[in-house]
Amino acid sequence: MAKAKTIFECIECGHQESRWLGRCPQCGAWNTMEESLPVRSVSKSGSKIFRSSVKSVSVGLDSIHVDDGVRYDTGIIEINRVLGGGIMKGSSILLGGEPGIGKSTLMIQLAGSVKTDGNILYISGEESAKQIKMRADRTGVTGVNIEIFIETELELLLGEMEKTKPAVVILDSIQTVISEEAGKVPGTVNQIKYCGHELISWCKQNNSSLFFVAHVTKEGVIAGPKVLEHMVDTVLYFDHIESGLRVVRAVKNRFGTIDELGLFLMNEHGLQEVTDPSSLFLTKRKDEMPPGITAVPVYEGTRVLMIEIQALVVPAKSGFSRVYSDRIDSNRISRIAALLEKHTGLKFFDHDIYINVAGGIRLNEVGIDLAVAGALYSARTGIPFPGATATAGELSLAGEILPIPHMDRRLKTAREMGFPRFIGPSLPGKKNSKNSDHKEISHIKEYVKTVFKG
Repeated sequence: MAKAKTIFECIECGHQESRWLGRCPQCGAWNTMEESLPVRSVSKSGSKIFRSSVKSVSVGLDSIHVDDGVRYDTGIIEINRVLGGGIMKGSSILLGGEPGIGKSTLMIQLAGSVKTDGNILYISGEESAKQIKMRADRTGVTGVNIEIFIETELELLLGEMEKTKPAVVILDSIQTVISEEAGKVPGTVNQIKYCGHELISWCKQNNSSLFFVAHVTKEGVIAGPKVLEHMVDTVLYFDHIESGLRVVRAVKNRFGTIDELGLFLMNEHGLQEVTDPSSLFLTKRKDEMPPGITAVPVYEGTRVLMIEIQALVVPAKSGFSRVYSDRIDSNRISRIAALLEKHTGLKFFDHDIYINVAGGIRLNEVGIDLAVAGALYSARTGIPFPGATATAGELSLAGEILPIPHMDRRLKTAREMGFPRFIGPSLPGKKNSKNSDHKEISHIKEYVKTVFKG
């Protein structure tokens, strides 16, 4: 028998070369080329992997009908929100997160609450059936239609799936699955690509929904080749922030938006949905706000969250100023500080700037510009921002305050959270409001005069 040809494959992007290279020519990563064997079509035992006997034929676009039952309701509002309304039938979803964050807990709770027209097959390659049962008891899951299958060999997994025909398959985790077709070591680039492709193909052809649980690297990205993220329909990251809040965020979603957040808190009964998220990002104070604090209504997906932005400005100790901000882009902070210097005469070039977001959530929305400007001016001058007042708006490089989307909903949420007064741009398509609770401004100079009385 001819000896199989050795190839070298990049563990970051999956690029293959016939010889070892110090740097991958595809993604540019160093020391990521590892020796592997090409995928074979038949295993040593002669058993073939799953191949559909149904030939694919083309269909007209107008002849395709989509009914209302194209999605499964997960029974978890926050997961439905992130997925775009529920689990799309026949879709594949990749969930990544740090060890111990609660990926398996989330999956067993989802298995116990999802409303399907068939059974759920929960496959585990890391835990025993008793461990899964203990977690189910702790979280209150009574799985009448949940089948537990403990196995890591791909061919046996496909055989069980072919026998049970589940509506939803949960695999915890993809890095444990192994096939002789792709080598003898689990978790390699070949194994993840090959096993992932076979499982996704089976689920699409049988209209079953598939959840992959995946490990992450020390850099916080899903371990394995990037091609796995391209193969699935949805990629979810399960992360936690400083307040103890668990956040599910979609970075790819073929069937919905990627702007939504799913918010959870972990307790002894598992993951609990957060019904009032704005209260987690605001600090309750009996007295007036100290200098450097502003509140801003931030639009995340389909809901508005009230977020507290905190600023500290102190004389620079190293001879030149620095910006310390890991929740808001430091380049944006520098730009807003430069606008304040230009239009108000307040100097920041000899001061260090520290910016924090209460609760530890990351903010990217342009609507926070005005709140950051208010926090910086307040911290630099020592003048507190007016109490019970929220602010939001985008700043141009000319100092103009530009309108932002969803102003009506921002104003409504701010009032509900105890901020009846609002300072920001005018409402698009409406005349200037005569209501004193909404002060409409158009320039950063006017903003400083209005807020800080001069």
